[in-house]
Amino acid sequence: MSHSSLIACPACQTPNRVPDTRLSDDPVCGRCRERLFQGRALDLNTSAFQKLVRNTDIPIVVDFWASWCGPCKMMSPIFEQVAHTMEPEMRFVKINTETEQALAGQYGIRSIPTLLVLDNGREVARQSGAMDAASLKRWLESVI
Repeated sequence: MSHSSLIACPACQTPNRVPDTRLSDDPVCGRCRERLFQGRALDLNTSAFQKLVRNTDIPIVVDFWASWCGPCKMMSPIFEQVAHTMEPEMRFVKINTETEQALAGQYGIRSIPTLLVLDNGREVARQSGAMDAASLKRWLESVI
């Protein structure tokens, strides 16, 4: 029996069931035909984030950041680089704590950048502070 993963479309948030053996085959949304994985982190608002969490069962890596934060600016291209190499094993998203303050509060974000890994909606790991690409990838591999 083959396993499949539930993947929310980044464009329309429609849940798509994709066989695990086909995750790396550049799957597209059954509704809007957009690519399910884009090789980059998704900038989401609270509503889109909640739909994504509800409709995705692969791990989600969340970067809580702010535009005024120097370490966040340093971390942003590293996060993008790792997203490009680790999708579709995980979904990568960015949450701006300036515009999504309630969501940051819901997750108890006290410092930025803070990274969370969610698995089936549950927080399974948290890391605060900037990291280089090798350290980030090593941390994520240890979590999954």
